[in-house]
Order: sequence, then C-alpha cells, then structure tokens
Amino acid sequence: MKKVFLSFLLCAFTLTTLAQNETQTASDSTEGFRFTTIDSIGITPVKDQNRSGTCWSYSAIGFLESELIRMGKGIYDLSEMFVVHHTMVDRAEYVVRMYGNAQFAPGGSTYDVIYCLKNYGLVPQSVMPGIQYGSTPADTLPVHTELDAVAGGIVDAITSNSKIKKLTPAWKKAISAVYDTYLGACPQTFVYEGKEYTPKTFVEMLGLKADDYVSITSYTHHPFYTQFALEVPDNWRMDQMYNVPMEEMMAIIDNAIAKGYTLGWAADISEIGFTRKGIGVVPDADKGADLTGSDAARWLGLSETDKRDELTKKPLPEKIITQAMRQEAYDNWETTDDHGMQIFGTAKDQNGKRYYMIKNSWGTQKSNYHGIWYVSEAFMQYKTNNVLVHKNAIPKEIRKKLGI
Repeated sequence: MKKVFLSFLLCAFTLTTLAQNETQTASDSTEGFRFTTIDSIGITPVKDQNRSGTCWSYSAIGFLESELIRMGKGIYDLSEMFVVHHTMVDRAEYVVRMYGNAQFAPGGSTYDVIYCLKNYGLVPQSVMPGIQYGSTPADTLPVHTELDAVAGGIVDAITSNSKIKKLTPAWKKAISAVYDTYLGACPQTFVYEGKEYTPKTFVEMLGLKADDYVSITSYTHHPFYTQFALEVPDNWRMDQMYNVPMEEMMAIIDNAIAKGYTLGWAADISEIGFTRKGIGVVPDADKGADLTGSDAARWLGLSETDKRDELTKKPLPEKIITQAMRQEAYDNWETTDDHGMQIFGTAKDQNGKRYYMIKNSWGTQKSNYHGIWYVSEAFMQYKTNNVLVHKNAIPKEIRKKLGI
C-alpha cells in the first residue's frame, strides 16, 4: 500500500519522499544498508527536541499531526511545549502529593499528550513556540537544562524540607511561573487563520477525539487481554494499557500500517544495535566475531564503540526474539522507558528483510536518512515498551478479545 500525499509535495517535501530518495542513493553502495520503501504513511517534517527530555511530546504530537493528514484535515504544526507546560505542572503537583516519593523529571509518555488533548486542548506551534530564552534569533531550539534545574529545585525544596508542616497555595503559582517564564504562558484564547479559539475549541475544530486512542503493550507479569499501568517511571499518570501477546502486538502494528495509520512508539534505545546512523537491529553480540567475519582475537580487542560499528554497518543475522526474552529484559532493567518516536511505514533491505520506518525527533542531521530510522522486526519485538494507536487500527479479532 504505497501512498503519495500530494499535499505534502505542496509543503516543500515529505520525509517519506526524503527517505525514499536516500535509499535510492544508498543503493549504489556495495556495503551497508540499502532500503526500499514498502509502505509509507504521511508524516510532518522531523523536528529537533535538542537538549530537552521531551521526545514523548514530539512523538505523540507527530502522531496526531499524521492523524489529521489521514482524516483529510490537512497539515498542522502543533505545539509540543503547550503539552510540556501542562504536563510538567501536573507532574509537580503529583510529586508533591506523593511527599516526594515519585520522580520529578522531564520525561513523559505518549499518554500525557492524549491526556492534554482531552483535558486542556492543543494549540498551533505559531501560538506557543515554547522558547522564551536565548540571546539571538538563532536560539530557536529547546534547551531545558536550566529550566529542569529550576523547576526541580522548587519541587525538591518543598518535598525535602522537614520544616514545612503545611503547604500554602503559593507553591503552585511558583512552579507555573517557572514554566511561563521559560516556555511562555499557555494561552486561554488565540486567533488562528482569522478565527478565535480556545485550546479546547481548537481541538473540536480539528476533530481529534482522545477516546479514539489506546496504548498497547506485551508483558507476562500481568494477564493478557486485560489492562494495567506499565510500571515505568514516566507512566506517572498510570495509563491503563491493553496487554496482548507479543505476536498480537506485532499484528496490531502491521495492521495499522496496512490500513494507513501511524503509531506512537515508546521504546528502549540503549541496545548496542540502535545507532546514531539511523539503524535499530538486534545482532547477537556474543557471536560478534562469527557474524562479522572478524578474527576472534581482534574482536576481543575492540572497544564497545568499535564493536557496535562492526555489528551495525551492514545486515547481519539477528537474535530470535521470544516473549520470555522481552519479559526478562524488562524485569532485569535492560529494557527501560528510554525514548518516544513515531512508526510510519515499512521497508526492506537489499536482502529482502523487513524493517519499520521511524520518525525521530533529533533533527534532520542525525542518522544517515535525514532523521528517519530503520528498525528491524526483531528490535520492534524486543524493545517496544508500548505503542499508541487508533482503536480502528487494531484487527477486529483482537479488539473483540480486548472488549474494545
């Protein structure tokens, strides 16, 4: 199901087209990965979260922007920092209510964006760019090091000070003022294309409905075909995810792509096979010398960085992933809630092996494919924490099992 989005061609270019062009260029090489697109769904241009822990907002906002394209609404550039502002103020309140026995950190989940969509609304990027700092016009990328320190300092001062016996309402105004100062205040009303909206009436105009979206995961420490809150720090809102076997999680991903839906993707990218060059694979590192044809003595003498390069510079056999392997990696902390991205298509390498096309939020200069990553089926099976997907993208037989 190849799709061409003419509206994107009118908007400079699509990243899908960009990725296809890149693979055609790469096909002249006799070494490395050479990809051919199989299915590709419309996405908006890659953004750069820069020095901010906001991948969860960028990935889910990109997912909603693709939903608007799928719905025939056109191309929208939505504000990630509107969501970040509301989410972090809410998270500060949650941590204070927990007397500091919870993590206050800039990370989040795709559900935070859906929660914001439902409870606060959304605004265009032009209304709230989210950058109120920097000394030159070139300072247009997020830099949250100072913001995180200041906000974290307030929360820590409140929750760790034994002298505070009773809180005043003022601390909430203080934490909100911090995010107002760095990101800008969240607008109550705004004008967009000549019409006045509130964040909620803007969502009504867009036609996005929070209840259309669900989170899917796959772990055995909870029964399949039930819902549970995945136990990771950034799921602090306790999003209730539907739990299915690994094979059905993959069937949901494949069915979504086949029907023209993208997915929000929460994954662990700490694996040796996830590279800054745009590849995500699960090579058997213990068999590295055999896989790469390297002399065993030379292999043992390589640094971890050199081993990563050897194992990911061209297609190699991968581990066969099982449900038990997924669970073990989660249980022993090898799988963490590292990063949020967007799944928008599939491709095959020069050997016919299938990969998923991933939109990242590290800018277009990262990876060899202008901000796009190619992730193998094995990596998707092994390192997916959960996916965010439209209910209608789930196969009917699985929806029936889940009671959706």
